[in-house]
Amino acid sequence: MTAEPHWRSNLFVCTFGAFTTVLAMTVLLPFLPLFVAELAEKQHRTLGQAGIARWSALCFGATYLASGLAAPLWGRVADRFGRKQILIRASLGMAVCMSLIGVTQSLWQLLALRLLAGLVGGFASGATVLVATQTPRERSAWALGILSSGTMAGSVAGPLLGGLLAPAIGIRSTFFLAGGLIFAAFLLVVALVREAPRPRPSATAQPSAWRQVPDRRVVATLLFAGMLLTLANMSIEPIVTLFVAELVSTQATVAPWSGAIMAAAALGSVLAAARVGQLADRIGHRRVAVWGLVLCALLLLPQAAVQAAWQLLLLRFAMGMALAGLMPSITSLIRHAVPPGIAGRILALNISAQYVGFVAGPLLGSAVAAHLGMRPVFLATSLVMLLGAGLLWRGRKSGPERVSATV
Repeated sequence: MTAEPHWRSNLFVCTFGAFTTVLAMTVLLPFLPLFVAELAEKQHRTLGQAGIARWSALCFGATYLASGLAAPLWGRVADRFGRKQILIRASLGMAVCMSLIGVTQSLWQLLALRLLAGLVGGFASGATVLVATQTPRERSAWALGILSSGTMAGSVAGPLLGGLLAPAIGIRSTFFLAGGLIFAAFLLVVALVREAPRPRPSATAQPSAWRQVPDRRVVATLLFAGMLLTLANMSIEPIVTLFVAELVSTQATVAPWSGAIMAAAALGSVLAAARVGQLADRIGHRRVAVWGLVLCALLLLPQAAVQAAWQLLLLRFAMGMALAGLMPSITSLIRHAVPPGIAGRILALNISAQYVGFVAGPLLGSAVAAHLGMRPVFLATSLVMLLGAGLLWRGRKSGPERVSATV
């Protein structure tokens, strides 16, 4: 498939859009429990700390659950009618949903709007498909690394911005500002994104996208590895605050250290993604993905033995750098292992697999912590990473090692 002439400008718009949408999805993290408590008080409900925690987790996870379920549908629509249309729909839909959350009056309205944001969203999956299918093959991992940097930067900036803006302008105004940022991305998509006309969809019945994949075993392995990326990042989320409380001397420093540690892995990925993408384009995407998983597994081992919060922060930062090239490399391998006509649907499955990691990671972490303690969480996650590396390494003979410009 020949690269389109506007791929660089499209990459810029997609990166900005990915940044703003992820920022909007995570901006409420620092104050979500406060907002839940405020809405409960409006309804004259007494939730208690446990109830607030449950509602906060439910409302936050609802967007990711809905996004994972909807991603294959939007991938199919993108393959048939164009990737730009998906970006327009997702950015406008997210802008409206974020703004409506600013006028929410009940917990059920908040939950419904978070679900709706996930269902109508999908900017990240649409942007990934657009960049992966338009970029020259020899630059694909680099371009996807840039896009990944935008996504990770949004996950870093969202909580930090939310923590600063909520006290300054109010919780509800923060949602309006987030909606405005996404609306700016919508305007850029409409004005600047260029896509070649799509061929008219065939009227004849076609086999399912999965049946059209030449080597389903290889692609399934790649999807599983993509799930491991988010699993590794999210496995300590249920325990990080409790674990940090054991490492610091005063309770007043627990929250700042916890926030910094949560953001450290994403920041490491932001800084390393483009360079690791260039390395993958040069030495092979599969090789970078395998060694990224192995390095991540090794970095998880000393995390189980840290004695100070700063040690955990540095190790999480290093782990983020190790994971930086994993998703761009996996996406490149999937993109060039399937026919162009079904790329959107298969890459959308990759997005869904990532969201499975968002759910499975905290579940794994909380289950291990409940039965074995907090430090074994890092060891269990390390074993999972090594499993993924082994599966990718075993698939090297039947899958491409790198994406060639001449393929």
